[in-house]
Amino acid sequence: MARFIYRETQLIEVTVTLATILILWTTVLLIFFGPLAARWHEPVLRHPVLIIESDDWGAGPLAQAEVLLHLSTLLKQVRDCSNRSAVMTLGIVLEVPDGLRIVATGNTLYHALPLTDTRYDAVRFAIKNGIEAGVFVPQLHGQCHYWPPALLAAAVTDDKVRNWLTAPELAVSEDLPSHLQSRWVDASNLPSRALESDTISIAVANEVTTYQAIFGNAPQVAVATTFIWTNAVEAAWAQSGIDIIITPGRRYTCRNAEGKPDGVDATMLAGERSPVGQTYLVRDVYFEPTQGHIPQRLVDGLIEHSRLGRACLVETHRFNFLQAPDVSLAALESGLKAALAACPKLRFLSPLELARALQTHDPEWVETRRLRRLAVWCVRVKEIPRFRRVAQLCGLALPLILLEHIL
Repeated sequence: MARFIYRETQLIEVTVTLATILILWTTVLLIFFGPLAARWHEPVLRHPVLIIESDDWGAGPLAQAEVLLHLSTLLKQVRDCSNRSAVMTLGIVLEVPDGLRIVATGNTLYHALPLTDTRYDAVRFAIKNGIEAGVFVPQLHGQCHYWPPALLAAAVTDDKVRNWLTAPELAVSEDLPSHLQSRWVDASNLPSRALESDTISIAVANEVTTYQAIFGNAPQVAVATTFIWTNAVEAAWAQSGIDIIITPGRRYTCRNAEGKPDGVDATMLAGERSPVGQTYLVRDVYFEPTQGHIPQRLVDGLIEHSRLGRACLVETHRFNFLQAPDVSLAALESGLKAALAACPKLRFLSPLELARALQTHDPEWVETRRLRRLAVWCVRVKEIPRFRRVAQLCGLALPLILLEHIL
């Protein structure tokens, strides 16, 4: 009888312990329900996908023309398992200041030198040549890489800005102070100030019209300069037909007192929708050869994103190919070839193609098997801030690891 009572007591203790653990795990899952659910609903890609994203092309130094031709030749020679050439997006900037005309106004009025100017014939030819070859994909970066009234205001007290704004030669936007390279805020004084919604709407409509005049079609993809934009910008983009937004996984809305990007008011995963229905894509691998980034960085990013069922969008900027063209071209070529060697099933896509596949859950590209999705989800949840630590402390990490390996 005593043995029976002892066993019954043990059973009760085990039951209570298991119930306590389940309640604890359930509580943790409920606390983190939002980010856990978001990663479940985030599409899982069936293939490794790599997109090279490069910003700041268009208006600026004429040396771009030759570099773009070299880039086009390089990309055409690198092909994925479906025999498609590598793809590079070009974030297009549509104008720089016309320094001589600004000086003629006593530095009181802004004048622009647009990409449509005859001086840019070779640059436009190189861009369009790459588009026709299927290796360049233009997307809207901005009418200019700054907010013109902010530059005029800053130039009153900042000699460097004034000299840049009024220089007779073609301006290089990368030479501006970082905070003044943000288009969708007034950063003439810090912290920055928001722009009026009507002002933003007019500016977006004008740059979309200019873009269409150059490329023959309206932009469908936009990436904000320095990744600073607002709800008002998204609404204006939507009104002008822009359906896809390239992001770093969060939206910065201002520059703080130190001039750094700040004011994060939203985070997003690939395939999520904006409040007005646009599709977000996430670009979060950085590859700047002139800053010491080696080709393996690109490969590591691809492998990690493939493990997470995500496309790998790699950010690289024009300055690499202008400051050190030979080194940067060689690094890009080595990175692409190493990526193909590491992931033989690698596929090249444009952001528009990727977004359409995510929007429609195209079974050619998006995983539909629940067990496979669950396995990827078990990996994704580890990136949720604080969740991994909490899961380890309460023991929830163990079943997640087991699920990951079993599936």
